[in-house]
Amino acid sequence: MSNNEKNDFHYMARALILAERGRYTTDPNPRVGCVLVKNGKIIGEGWHERAGQAHAEVYALNHATQSVEGATAYVTLEPCSHHGRTPPCCDALIAAGISRLVVAMRDPNPLVAGQGLARCRDAGMDVVCDVLKEQAQALNEGFISRMTRKRPFVRSKIAMSLDGRTALANGESQWITSPPAREDVHRFRAQSSAILTAIGTVLIDNPTLNARVDFPLVQPVRVVLDSQLKLMPNAKMRDIDGQIWVLTCSDNAAKKATLERAGFEVYVLLDYQGRIDLQAVMAFLAQKEINNVFVEAGASLNGALLEANLVDEWLIYMAPCVLGDKGRGIFVLPELTSMKNKSHFHWQNVRHVGQDLRLTLSRKNNVVA
Repeated sequence: MSNNEKNDFHYMARALILAERGRYTTDPNPRVGCVLVKNGKIIGEGWHERAGQAHAEVYALNHATQSVEGATAYVTLEPCSHHGRTPPCCDALIAAGISRLVVAMRDPNPLVAGQGLARCRDAGMDVVCDVLKEQAQALNEGFISRMTRKRPFVRSKIAMSLDGRTALANGESQWITSPPAREDVHRFRAQSSAILTAIGTVLIDNPTLNARVDFPLVQPVRVVLDSQLKLMPNAKMRDIDGQIWVLTCSDNAAKKATLERAGFEVYVLLDYQGRIDLQAVMAFLAQKEINNVFVEAGASLNGALLEANLVDEWLIYMAPCVLGDKGRGIFVLPELTSMKNKSHFHWQNVRHVGQDLRLTLSRKNNVVA
């Protein structure tokens, strides 16, 4: 590896660290970091914090410690080339006199899709792409999924006992896992665009479904799948500020109006065999600029999502306890009559969280590219 390549990896790694700082606040925009280097020294850096505020490149340019003319810009995502809430970043880099641009990955947004790189090249910049590409993709899996697959990246969390039970037969489930595991869950909630649950979970647990953390964040939208509009207008989640979307296939105008008066946003989607169509749910969430969905639900919804292959990553928190064979399982699925029909998963990661294990699995390669 040449010295130039080593330097590119070094400064791009720094840009990725900066981009990480926007993990909890940038929605619906991607997480982006930028480092400006001149004569072997960092002279400016920045990251995108919130939608509507300066993009990483502009922040770095505005806070540079000296003239940026002739400098190299390291950016974790291709500079934008269109007018959104802010002007194009590629134009800002060109106007500033940046001579070299190193990018981790191309922007999957059709409004950009290589145009930012092309404009920089046309302006005479030396452009290098795909430096630490996989790391950049992992940081923006939800944004990439929404742009390329027209649906969010979906992560489902399940807490279970050693014998694979998620609750007692009577529905009691608090608490299977330890406090450190529950704190870990709140961090995953915090980095999500939406928390998705089903009406059954709301009727049993009456959760708030907000992210309770000690750092700044944009609270995720709470989404309830409620085919028959059984949600109670005084549900506890209503007491917490933030958007709550109720997705239904019911045409009951009176129930819809009651929930809307209580502060819920109710959307009527297509049905499938009498229940809300999960494919329609994911398409709707993408249209609403939801990048990452965090599912916290029971066996029925998780089983339906598994059958539809709509979950990209499963987070299973396994506690060292036993609930017995009368407890509730993980998935409600049709009976299998042959072992060849069993669902296969791929291990991604296993780690201790407090006294519990967090198992991370997917059904396929979950890198969205």
